[in-house]
Amino acid sequence: MKQTIRERIISFMEESDKSSFSIQEIATGLDLEQSQNFKLLVQTIASMERDQQVEFTSKGKIKLPMELTIEGTFRANDRGFGFVTISPEEPDVYIAKELTGFALNGDKVKLDIIKPGNPIDNQAAEGRIVEVVERAMTQIVGEFVAYDEELIEETGLYGYISPKSKLMSQYKVYIAANGIHPEDGEICIVEITHYPEKGYEKQIEGIVKQTIGHKNEPGMDILTIAMQHGILTQFSSDTLAQAETIPEEVPEADIEGRVDLRDELIITIDGADAKDLDDAVQVKKLSNGNYQLGVYIADVSHYVTEGSPLDIEAQERGTSVYLTDRVIPMLPTRLSNGICSLNPKVNRLTMSCRMEIDETGHVVDYEIFESVIKTTERMTYSDVNHLMDKDDEVLLEKYQHLFPMVDEMTELHYILEKMRHDRGAISFEDKESKIYLDNEGNPIEIVLRERGTAERMIESFMLAANETIARHFHEKMLPFIYRIHEHPKESKIQTFFEFISNFGVSVKGVKDDIEPRELQKVLEQANDLPEKPIISMMLLRSMQQAKYSENSLGHYGLAATYYTHFTSPIRRYPDLLVHRLIKEYVKENPVSEKRKAKWEQAIPDIALHSSQMERRAVEAERETDAMKKAQYMEQFVGETFPGVISSVTKFGVFVELPNTVEGLIHINQLKDDYYQFVESHLALVGERTRKIYKIGQQVVVKVVKVDVDNREIDFEILSAEVIDDEALTVRQSNRERKAKRNERRNERSPKQSQKASFDKEKNGSTKKKGKKKPAPFYSKVAKGKKKKKQSHKK
Repeated sequence: MKQTIRERIISFMEESDKSSFSIQEIATGLDLEQSQNFKLLVQTIASMERDQQVEFTSKGKIKLPMELTIEGTFRANDRGFGFVTISPEEPDVYIAKELTGFALNGDKVKLDIIKPGNPIDNQAAEGRIVEVVERAMTQIVGEFVAYDEELIEETGLYGYISPKSKLMSQYKVYIAANGIHPEDGEICIVEITHYPEKGYEKQIEGIVKQTIGHKNEPGMDILTIAMQHGILTQFSSDTLAQAETIPEEVPEADIEGRVDLRDELIITIDGADAKDLDDAVQVKKLSNGNYQLGVYIADVSHYVTEGSPLDIEAQERGTSVYLTDRVIPMLPTRLSNGICSLNPKVNRLTMSCRMEIDETGHVVDYEIFESVIKTTERMTYSDVNHLMDKDDEVLLEKYQHLFPMVDEMTELHYILEKMRHDRGAISFEDKESKIYLDNEGNPIEIVLRERGTAERMIESFMLAANETIARHFHEKMLPFIYRIHEHPKESKIQTFFEFISNFGVSVKGVKDDIEPRELQKVLEQANDLPEKPIISMMLLRSMQQAKYSENSLGHYGLAATYYTHFTSPIRRYPDLLVHRLIKEYVKENPVSEKRKAKWEQAIPDIALHSSQMERRAVEAERETDAMKKAQYMEQFVGETFPGVISSVTKFGVFVELPNTVEGLIHINQLKDDYYQFVESHLALVGERTRKIYKIGQQVVVKVVKVDVDNREIDFEILSAEVIDDEALTVRQSNRERKAKRNERRNERSPKQSQKASFDKEKNGSTKKKGKKKPAPFYSKVAKGKKKKKQSHKK
């Protein structure tokens, strides 16, 4: 039977991976683009919306109505409430702490929408979890507390652990007596056997599967963080056995068929403490005035063969993880620091990308090939920076044979940097610090990292190679893995526009399709402002996360049309995959449909998993740094420091010290007035004194409390730069101020009101007062619909 146009529309939307569509996308998909057909489509969509067969999103896109009960992923907050992500294209659903239905962070859940969201008013939809479909957490890490014999006899339990994860700190995990029996104070990995349930809301039960060591052993705190994030800290016996079979030197047989570059002047430039050297470089000035840039990357794929134990474990790990004073590598050190590392003056197998670059920074010719090299020198960033500055006679004498090439490298770097700037690449100011530990793992110093010209130069060369590889395979239209950075979301850019308008900074372009060049100009306008670092940080927060994808969507922040990761196969699995694909496509030319189909099926899963493992590594790195910074600040309780307000929320202000340590001043510590939060200015304003606390403001603070377990540092504000912001004050309308005064007079004292405000934020309330606006998101779902209809899509 022939389908009606309504049925065709519904079938098209149901069968697509997307959840919402423009009218043009539907027209193209159904071949209804001709004028008369398109008009009929528009009329049908309008009729379907009246009949509640489709809905419109806040951006005007068309979607199928969701069922009353839908599925998503729960993201817990350490205050008890949480959010459920249903689709990347839809706002998250807020779940109050009493409605989480025993879900834990990461669980796949079913939920009912109990209140619609309102994107216009920035309100999230609210829901209730009705079922945990799949548990994400199967094991947990924590410190064991042993029961005495009497309690073991009475309960049948051996003791309990206190989870180290902040998200799980409200739970106790009781240990059954039929597993390993650890000692009191040992850090353990526990396999969960029973999850929270009615009557036992904060209780979990499990069996100890492994003990890691005593909590007081050096480095145990960092190891615990790695394990609670599920990061593998030991390699399997199969992986180690395969690694042992790999030679420590390159056999002559492995060199056959490769381009031999062992007599060329090629160097590595890395940090002084780096041991896994995966990239080497070379620059030559050509007779036509162009530059030849050679980027030579360790050929890890030669040793890590597809489907081998090394490959399976490297893919599972996804990335090396750098935690303060240690590296948890993606590959065993026999490879990462040995045969795969481009150590000086020894033969090494490489994958090469050699480019000819003109005086404008554009690649006019290139070649990609397998090679063998023998690096001339192992250089450090510090030494190369001194060579560039010509300020160290000893180094100039020692490396005089390299100096001409270093000069040409410097020239090329500035050309490439200008090219990226001219096309609109955004350069963020993001302060990084290095934490130095003593032999016992105690932090002794926090130092700001400085990025000199040498660091930026190597970055320029790696970017050029990554773009060249990506462009090559995009144009070949072969299945490939890309590194993508999508356009920022409209809502976040709108918030950023409102914020920078406070500093007299203007933006050209529309928020839903802003070009990177316009955001670059924002940072240039802010160059002379004291708030430049804060504006840069706020812009960075407005960006989406970069990720891996099978689709070539370009890199927004770099303003690059094509981008991938090719240059770090020792520490990133996508780079290793890129090398493998290059080799396969060269050997089988033309590429068979069977091989294309194989990679078209495999790459999306690898890209998703690699992105997830990257985010996990970043979270573990941040948590480790926060812990060590808290440990470092314990010695300074009671002392004062200058700082700058880095963030302002309803419940207080965060202050960053010059060494990047950040602490909170609770709003209930601001006792001289009642403070209102002005979101558009990211500021707190005293109602009586009109005193202002806002991002970028210079302050002096005292360290009053440090909680290492929760990675929290509390400050007290002693003095602040005076801010006189007339525009901000105007926003506090007389009506708002009068309403607040009446509320406090009738209900509570200023101190009580301040506490209530904090408690409301703490409990995650998102309710707002004011005129009620239409609620396009989940509106029909939440109302339950008076008439029963068939639901089309979860």
